[in-house]
Amino acid sequence: MMTDTTPTQVAALEAFLQDHPTIKFTAPTSPDYPAAREVWNGGRLDNPLAVVQPQTPTGVSTIVKYAKAHKIPFTIRAGGHNLEGRSIVEGALLIDLRALTDVTVSSDRQSATVQGGILQKELATKLWEEGLATPMGTIPGVGYVGWATYGGYGPFSAHWGLGVDQIISATVVSPDGDIVTADETLLKGIRGGGGLFGVILDLTIKVYPLKSLLTGAIVFNSQDIIKTVTDFNAAYEELLDTGIPPELYIQQISFNTPHGRVYAVLFVWSSDDTEEGLRWSEKIASLGPVIMNNVAPTGIPGWLTANGAFVPSKMFGISRTQNIRRITPEVAKVLGQTLDRMPSDPGTMFSIQQLRGVSAEAKSNSVFATREPHLVLEILGFTTEDEAKEESEQWAKRAAEEFQQTDPNNTLPTVYISLLNTMGVESADVLRKAYGPHVPELLALKERIDPENVYSLAVPLLR
Repeated sequence: MMTDTTPTQVAALEAFLQDHPTIKFTAPTSPDYPAAREVWNGGRLDNPLAVVQPQTPTGVSTIVKYAKAHKIPFTIRAGGHNLEGRSIVEGALLIDLRALTDVTVSSDRQSATVQGGILQKELATKLWEEGLATPMGTIPGVGYVGWATYGGYGPFSAHWGLGVDQIISATVVSPDGDIVTADETLLKGIRGGGGLFGVILDLTIKVYPLKSLLTGAIVFNSQDIIKTVTDFNAAYEELLDTGIPPELYIQQISFNTPHGRVYAVLFVWSSDDTEEGLRWSEKIASLGPVIMNNVAPTGIPGWLTANGAFVPSKMFGISRTQNIRRITPEVAKVLGQTLDRMPSDPGTMFSIQQLRGVSAEAKSNSVFATREPHLVLEILGFTTEDEAKEESEQWAKRAAEEFQQTDPNNTLPTVYISLLNTMGVESADVLRKAYGPHVPELLALKERIDPENVYSLAVPLLR
């Protein structure tokens, strides 16, 4: 909530920044302020104290030092796509990193250093021009660094690993405002804990040679969606038992089109052996009553652009999530019923991501908790209009409850923090669900690195 001191704080900050022209300043009275504070979740109505956009890493350091000295709480925005809109908080200064988008590929072409404000499509485009790729998600407008440091599920995880698994090194702004290189202990916290310990100015990540990508949607007849979903998953579970290559990724998805609800599989083949990929696309298509299969060679930038066309630029509502080991007949039944009653708003969606292969192997260098093969149920109770969100939110809530009531031996105790609805949930419960056995380690690192809790509004809230 804005206070009586707000105008004084804004005026003092504006005066200070007159000596720092590389830090763009947007006051609440500016005509640019509504656009500057806008995030993907249109239901997040918080108004920041002001918006600053440093054009250099030194500028980020400068503004953090100022905020700490004047006891001004602040948030960090990279992509602004957090499902809860947490990059803006009422009365807190918003530090926008979107000017920091440089990418530098190493001379051996095995790594790249990427700045903290880059979006996934921007990174994909710059790497693709070099004949390279790195794991990322499916939505072009998502900030890469946030996606990677909080886990980073996506279509390349079975092949190359999660987003956290790509992080080699990091440069951060410490709670004192100093620019530092993360040591191994801090790196472990960043790999899963994201911005809890400082502003991430850049990451050095692994990259891989890739010249061709085979992608597309395999759309199934959705008139009897319960039967289609049940039959597909029974057949796919059998296929999993026989073994599928790590280059193959499928994401089950249901969404609404002008012609009605659709159940489909998003197919990704991350190998230059296109012929083998096409054979696998036909095998996946044979698992259900196909009405369209547009799998074809493309590039990662074009694939992301096509995905972005299905996602509205602004949404209202909540997400729910659950991790499960397998899609058992019981789970498939709940899934079919959930999709059958899914509201018709274009913002309401359901998706299933899968973790397997190298991503599911135990690792000791991150605080990411869920290291076993599993599926992520992504229940998006969103709408394109605020007044319509109640139906979709209730649908998402009911779905989550029904999945939680299935076989407890098939349900994992941890969930993906980027999808977790934290509204009204105690911070201790959020930490337990997101980080499992790593909670004590995470809290101890926070106390050592940021004892004054300068980054108090980072995701997740620790108290």
